[in-house]
Amino acid sequence: MTDFATGEFFAAVGIAALAVLVLILATWVLGRALGRYNVIDVAWGLGFVLVAWVSYALSSGHGDDTRRLVVALLVTAGAGRLAVYIAWRSRGKGEDPRYAAMLEGHADPARRALGIFLTQAVAIWFVSLSVMVAMFETSEPGVVFFIGVGVWAIGFAFESIGDWQLARFRADPGNHGQVMDRGLWRFTRHPNYFGDATMWWGIWIIAAQQWQGAITVLSPVLMTWTLTRKTGKPLLEQGMADRRPGYRDYVERTSGFFPLPPKR
Repeated sequence: MTDFATGEFFAAVGIAALAVLVLILATWVLGRALGRYNVIDVAWGLGFVLVAWVSYALSSGHGDDTRRLVVALLVTAGAGRLAVYIAWRSRGKGEDPRYAAMLEGHADPARRALGIFLTQAVAIWFVSLSVMVAMFETSEPGVVFFIGVGVWAIGFAFESIGDWQLARFRADPGNHGQVMDRGLWRFTRHPNYFGDATMWWGIWIIAAQQWQGAITVLSPVLMTWTLTRKTGKPLLEQGMADRRPGYRDYVERTSGFFPLPPKR
């Protein structure tokens, strides 16, 4: 098996896009019924899992079986863990302040929310292009494949450990209003975002064993840009210095994204 099934691949891309659209529209209906639209944060992770398994099913007989299964499992572990964690973290809470700010002042908040949701649907589909291509690659896994798995594992460790450390910190009433600067948070202000981006670079490396996968490099680029320049880091840090004493000092001594030794 050496040929890339181009026709079947493009059919899978279209079906995956339709599946994501259905998921996001259903999430919008749920958010409207609940009166809070932060449910999209859970659907964000589930969307990647959905694309992975739709692509896995449609690539049967066309791609290398080992790569197909490994990629599906990696995406499920990474994006699925994130979805479960966000659902657990937001239980019993109201609307996320980020969405409240984005919807504030609009005559039709539901319509505005739908536009936000559809934008995220496109992002899920585009970031998942590396996943979909990897499912149809026919070459046997080689050195590049194992490097990609290793990079993904580093990202998974950073995101999951960072989230766990932050959850423990917040659970201690004595830390209320304080800055989390322990564990992985000593080396980067956003170990979870760094880990998330790194996982997607790992998936891209796995796909890059063939040229069809290598040209999807803009998929992890978009995810990294979103986390560092758009809806991730900038929104989270907005006004943080006013709410938490010592945050400005933390910013001065701690890397904003890539883990580095803290400055003196």
